[in-house]
Amino acid sequence: MTAHAPERRAFLYFTLAAISFGVMAFATKLATAELSGAEVAFLRFILMLLPLALVPSLLRRALVFERLDLLLYRGVFGGLAVLLYFLAIEHVPVGLASLLNHSSPVWAVLFATLFLGERLTWRRLLPLGMALSGLALVVSSHLQGNGGPRLGFWAGVGFVSAMLSGAAVAAIRAARRTEGSWAVYGSFSLFGLLATAPLGLWQWRTPSLRAWVYLVIVGVSSVAAQLLMTHAYRWVDNLRAGVFTPISPVVALLLGAVILGEPVTVWSLLGTALALAGVVATVMDGARPAPPVGGS
Repeated sequence: MTAHAPERRAFLYFTLAAISFGVMAFATKLATAELSGAEVAFLRFILMLLPLALVPSLLRRALVFERLDLLLYRGVFGGLAVLLYFLAIEHVPVGLASLLNHSSPVWAVLFATLFLGERLTWRRLLPLGMALSGLALVVSSHLQGNGGPRLGFWAGVGFVSAMLSGAAVAAIRAARRTEGSWAVYGSFSLFGLLATAPLGLWQWRTPSLRAWVYLVIVGVSSVAAQLLMTHAYRWVDNLRAGVFTPISPVVALLLGAVILGEPVTVWSLLGTALALAGVVATVMDGARPAPPVGGS
């Protein structure tokens, strides 16, 4: 019984982390009723840097690294991905934006094929096709409603955010061979702050008290999710962690539908299920060692 306790604890951490990411997306949607998505993203990274600023031991661990180039790629791609993700949340239903962003494992596989030498097999192409077909179905169902071209444009921004996030994930897979989790966290927070600062400061509006409440929720849920995931990966590999992928967009979808009255159709639900099934299959397949280029 005690042998399985760490795994059960890890599953709890992953569940709480996924819920936290969903809450973060919803709180971002509430904050963007008053502030721009760029400003919310900028303030999020400031709040994420607070643990490093307040706890010297964490800062020291974040400053221990070997491959600054990989941390730079992860930080810049990840920061730009968050910027575009928050801009998408500002302009489209939060469930749709979250679903688009959580397709990042699909793009991570493609980037790993291009830059890390991993082979793109037929076994990986099937879940990729499932995920992309599901995303297309969800976006199409929203376009047939009251979305129109404007929603289509911002959904495209959400697609690009997922692509950049996929590039960041590919960089993380390479960085994990040499870098500690706090170095990755610190680079993501710092370079993300720099990536979001120009547009965030240009569109700056002083937040009201209500907006600050939403921003604190964004920051706390972001930090909590990152720390929970960091600890959970000590006991659980990517294969089993992949089953928690759908929780975040589902939480965002439910909160948006129940509290904000965002539209949910049968086709969007079917597309969401298909997309998330493809993403989970991609994550679980990616946990298996990929055959080397030229291998059998």
